[in-house]
Amino acid sequence: VELEAKVDSLTDELTFLRALFEAEMAQLQAQMSDTAVILSMDNNRDLDLNGIVSEVKAQYEDIANRSRAEAEAWYQNKFEELQATAGKHGDDLRSTKGEISELNRMIQRIRAEIENARNQCANLQTAIGMRR
Repeated sequence: VELEAKVDSLTDELTFLRALFEAEMAQLQAQMSDTAVILSMDNNRDLDLNGIVSEVKAQYEDIANRSRAEAEAWYQNKFEELQATAGKHGDDLRSTKGEISELNRMIQRIRAEIENARNQCANLQTAIGMRR
């Protein structure tokens, strides 16, 4: 009786485990049928490497040409700015030279006036000295 009870219990457990297994298998099959796998393979072994290289080369040449044009424009702009600055400084220099010339003339004139005043002073001192 005891062995029959164990057999019945093991049979029930086996039935339960089979049902569980079948449910899990059904669930896995449902997941697999929901998942679509698209696999495409390009077996084209005849790659056009020359075309690829020429395309990349053309892209780099285009980039280099644009960079060169940008650099030339920047340098041209800087050159024009420096020319304008040099012109302004040249004008300032000419103006300053004119002022210096004017000041030198004024100094010479004042020196001449000082010399005349000294001569007049000496003449007056000589005249005063003779009268005594």
